[in-house]
Amino acid sequence: MRRTFIIALVIAVITAACSSTSDIAPEDVPPPPTPTTFEEVTALIETSGRPLMINVWASWCGPCRSEAPLIAAGSLAHPDVDFIGLDVRDNPSDASRFIAEFLSDADMTHLADKPGNIPVQLGATKGVPVTLFYRSNGEQAAVHLGIIDEPTLARLLDEIDR
Repeated sequence: MRRTFIIALVIAVITAACSSTSDIAPEDVPPPPTPTTFEEVTALIETSGRPLMINVWASWCGPCRSEAPLIAAGSLAHPDVDFIGLDVRDNPSDASRFIAEFLSDADMTHLADKPGNIPVQLGATKGVPVTLFYRSNGEQAAVHLGIIDEPTLARLLDEIDR
């Protein structure tokens, strides 16, 4: 599993490094993340029945850009985990371009929280990036504040994907 994760990460980093938003054709830009509420997110957590990871990001966040290829690779290496990208305090068109540039290969659901209150309601902070991990029973397993590195992401995903 770890080898697959590393291979997927290398591919994602190379792809991200070789792309830029100016190279993205308009038809390749996905729709903006779906606006959501705290109640909808908690319902997803509680009813998923699968391990779940929420990565909170914003297109204007430099560290979010750095970790996005790692998150995308993690989503491909852990198909038994539901991945949610939660865009906060962002412009919808900028968020769409961020997804096209950094998360186009990711197997994840993209949601938006314009005011950025949901992470705080889930026990995190308003700062980005932040990554929250949930077991299949909906119990929160971990909250990682700031940019996440490969060993930490791999360990926490393995922990919830048992």
